[in-house]
Amino acid sequence: MLKSLLHKLNRLRLTLNGQRNFLIYCSVVVGLFGGLAAVALKFLVHFMEELSRNISSHLPYHIIYVFLPALGILLTVSWQHLINRDKMQKGIGNILINIRRNRSNIKFNNIYSHLVTSSLTVGFGGSSGLEAPIVCTGAALGSNLGQFFKLSPYEKTVLIAAGASAGIAAVFNSPIAGVLFSLEILIGEITIPTFIPLLIASATGVVVSKILYSGQLFHLVTEGWVITALPFYIVLGLLCGWVSIYVAKVGGTLEKGIFLKQNRYVRALSGGLLLGILLMVFPALFGEGYHYLQQILNGNLSVLKEETFFGAWLSDPLVMLLFIASLVLMKIVAAGITIGSGGNGGTFAPTMFTGAFLGLFVAFGVNQTGLIHLNTSNFIAVGMAGALAGVLHAPLTAIFLIAEITGGYVLFIPLMIVSAISYLIAKLYNPHNMYWHHLVHERNIHPGQDQTMLNNITLDSIVNKSFIAINSQTPLAQLYKILATTDANIFPVLTASGELEGVIWIDEIRRQIYGGDTDDVTVADIMVTPPAIIQSNDNVSAVMDLFDKLDVWQLPVVDGGRFTGFVSKSALLSKYRQIIIKQHNETDLFARD
Repeated sequence: MLKSLLHKLNRLRLTLNGQRNFLIYCSVVVGLFGGLAAVALKFLVHFMEELSRNISSHLPYHIIYVFLPALGILLTVSWQHLINRDKMQKGIGNILINIRRNRSNIKFNNIYSHLVTSSLTVGFGGSSGLEAPIVCTGAALGSNLGQFFKLSPYEKTVLIAAGASAGIAAVFNSPIAGVLFSLEILIGEITIPTFIPLLIASATGVVVSKILYSGQLFHLVTEGWVITALPFYIVLGLLCGWVSIYVAKVGGTLEKGIFLKQNRYVRALSGGLLLGILLMVFPALFGEGYHYLQQILNGNLSVLKEETFFGAWLSDPLVMLLFIASLVLMKIVAAGITIGSGGNGGTFAPTMFTGAFLGLFVAFGVNQTGLIHLNTSNFIAVGMAGALAGVLHAPLTAIFLIAEITGGYVLFIPLMIVSAISYLIAKLYNPHNMYWHHLVHERNIHPGQDQTMLNNITLDSIVNKSFIAINSQTPLAQLYKILATTDANIFPVLTASGELEGVIWIDEIRRQIYGGDTDDVTVADIMVTPPAIIQSNDNVSAVMDLFDKLDVWQLPVVDGGRFTGFVSKSALLSKYRQIIIKQHNETDLFARD
């Protein structure tokens, strides 16, 4: 039955192969399943969070908060180790690696593993977000659908972005923000042909979310902004930029791992208990934090007093201001501990939480002076956008996400000002966002469409395996006879076992012919060591870097020590040109067949 269904699907693929809009059909499917995954994850996590809070409300000082995160992280680590066998790829950074280095292929298990592990982590109080796991799930859906239909790397990349768009859109009920997230973070460029499949997938995800789970993560009730508040929005933008640098630095460091000398289970237990202690002091750090965020948006600051040990002290405005500042700084620490000890989650939600409380800090602090009254909800909303713009280096995503959540564009000018200032400050400190920073500095993977297209070329496809092998003891006179039968301008000098000893350039032979004595001269006398040797598993972008660095046009390729052929810069550029033309044709969705 299953084989019959797969056969029919493949036959459908072959039938529609000539139609440029096949990618549109795939984007609808990806959007549908991406929306379903987002709904399932939202429902499951919110159910578990409410259950955890109900249990904790019946215990003194919410003591259960100390143990719940450790349990969730321990279960997550156990799933990854015992059931998933460490095959799950956590984080948006791994999506970028697969796009750049693995021809946009993502393993099938990532479709379901993120749903299970992130719900365990966040549902039991882990202080991280669901957005990264749902992006990874949607991306895996798109990639595996593309692999099934044997689509090109570019088409798989579009479907990966479509799945990510559907996930973000379904979580926030924000279709435009979902599209912009994928364009700014995953693809890195905005083109109409790419935009259309993403928009369709994003809209499909929102429709599914509206039908099955209409509730939003939170509701923002904002008012129009006033010109007298403009200086304070500028101040908020400056603070968002500086805090974004702090979030990227601290979060990136902690996410690499804590208690690294311990085994994974001890690390999970230790990190979970450490997080639990933080939650006892700052209960608002529990889970995503959207529950508390919704309360302060409603003007209910007293919710911050209810579950903490020193709630009575928070009646003092100065102490409350310091407490809010502490939440701004500690949320990313809690998120880093959660992920660094083995939990599964992302920094998207912690970044929004940090920005929201930073906006609250500014509005609450200014309002206490009595000089002017600032609308607290407006500053909370704009603070979220500012933090996202700075941390993700994605100002458009930040602006439109908050604009869509608020249901209008009354805050568009403050959103633009704060997001732009925050983005510029963060960009000055680090030219790459927190996802790309690690890849650029530790994996030598760079953003840019050129790099992606180069890595879509397989090295084997451009290696010239038609060569004439020369022995190092061959007399030069005999080599001249070989030259008369070929138009090659480079020759490998190989041992009897096929290992490369050196190369002979035609220019060196020419010098011998016209300027030297050829008697008793052998190949060993004129061969040279190549400036670099390429391994058969090297990626093509690294090969191009070698060509540019060494200013040469041909280099030898070896596989396991044995010479396999030469790769030329001209062949690489020719293949690159073919890829550009092919991609242009693929992206022309409205062209006639």
